[in-house]
Amino acid sequence: MADATDHLLTPVLDDDGAPFWDHAARGELRIQACADPECGELRFPPRPCCPHCRSFDSTWRKMSGKGRIWSYVIPHPPLLPAYAAMAPYNAIIVELADAPRIRLVGNLVTTADAPLDSVSPDRIRIGAKVQAVFTEVDGVTVPRWVLERP
Repeated sequence: MADATDHLLTPVLDDDGAPFWDHAARGELRIQACADPECGELRFPPRPCCPHCRSFDSTWRKMSGKGRIWSYVIPHPPLLPAYAAMAPYNAIIVELADAPRIRLVGNLVTTADAPLDSVSPDRIRIGAKVQAVFTEVDGVTVPRWVLERP
């Protein structure tokens, strides 16, 4: 019988975030936005109420998928068993070009379906421009990131 630690971590799907994952499955990066015409603020993570104007109306705005590496980490042991064989790999925080206050966590890879260790840690630089790509992991399509100019 497989242990839960034998699998990669996948997102928790909830009602507020479900549209994010639905759009990702179609290869689109969309961010929740307040639908109040006087507000329109973007928000991530998704939530039912706008923290700026308290409106419960929202929409999902399409982003370009472009951003820059805002921060990153190279995890070191101890690691979950499913990740140990991939070390060293990266976890990056991306600041979106269309929405600099929105930052997403993901992995920098050479192509959408490349393994998490496909980019050497010495190639990662804060401020490097990246583009979103999408791949399926255990039934959920997740955004990953590739360098704009490898």
